[in-house]
Amino acid sequence: MSDADESEPWAQALRRATGLLAEAGVDSPRVDAELLLAHVLGLGRGELLARVFAGAAGTAGEAERFAALVARRARREPVQHLTGVAFFHGLDLAVGPGVFLPRPETELLVDAVLAELTARPAAATVVDLCTGSGAIAAAVAAWAQEHGRDVAVTAVELDDEAASWARRNLEPHGVRLRQGDALVALPELEGRVDVVVSNPPYVPEAETPVQAEARLDPARALYGGDAAGMRIPVGIAARAAALLVPGGLFAMEHHETQGAALIETLGADGGFEDVRVHADLTGRDRFLTARRSAGPSGSQKMEE
Repeated sequence: MSDADESEPWAQALRRATGLLAEAGVDSPRVDAELLLAHVLGLGRGELLARVFAGAAGTAGEAERFAALVARRARREPVQHLTGVAFFHGLDLAVGPGVFLPRPETELLVDAVLAELTARPAAATVVDLCTGSGAIAAAVAAWAQEHGRDVAVTAVELDDEAASWARRNLEPHGVRLRQGDALVALPELEGRVDVVVSNPPYVPEAETPVQAEARLDPARALYGGDAAGMRIPVGIAARAAALLVPGGLFAMEHHETQGAALIETLGADGGFEDVRVHADLTGRDRFLTARRSAGPSGSQKMEE
């Protein structure tokens, strides 16, 4: 059969691929099968589904490429590695091996930052520490562009591979990328930043990610530097306190077990007040927000 010959209808191929991925333990087998087929055909997922419903079939070559990707996904390669794209807060981000894949729950962290910027005057300075793929910084900058807001965004990333991905995602949105250690970054901005946001490494060192795909994320982006996973998050909070103006917002994702300890650390003598822990859509503690206090220490507040 030549590449121009038609294969089976895509609806049938999708059903078979969905079954294979479900048997392999993939969490969203149908969605992943659709994303892989859309990638093969160079279509958006909506356009793909319209063609599938109309009874379209592909060529033998397309079917072979689709089957090969499905087989790799069944071996638990992340779908984002196979397509080269991660969808995050309305953006298509370039990703691949060597960079932490952005998660849907982190969109809630972005929403907290955007709520803060919406309530502020048009001009603001935002810093994203441990930017990874640049997902958070890109989302904030894209929002500012869309709404005509004067928001200067700077992202910081230490790892060479992650920084190369971040550069691709940040340049279209005018975000400045600074490669270096987030724990000491941007001394020229100390006391001048309105919002500091971070999704730092925070996994406790003995914890192994449950999902096979998550275990392919670089360890440097996962583990928080000690048994409780707290060393790096606490260091990021200290850097945020140095960068922020009084009243400035700090927003940071963290492990579900770390909320109470972070409230105590940031509020007792960490330079923050109104420290609050927020849950994700599953009800797990997922990120905190805090205000930079005017004095050297903040006042501890109860969790929401």
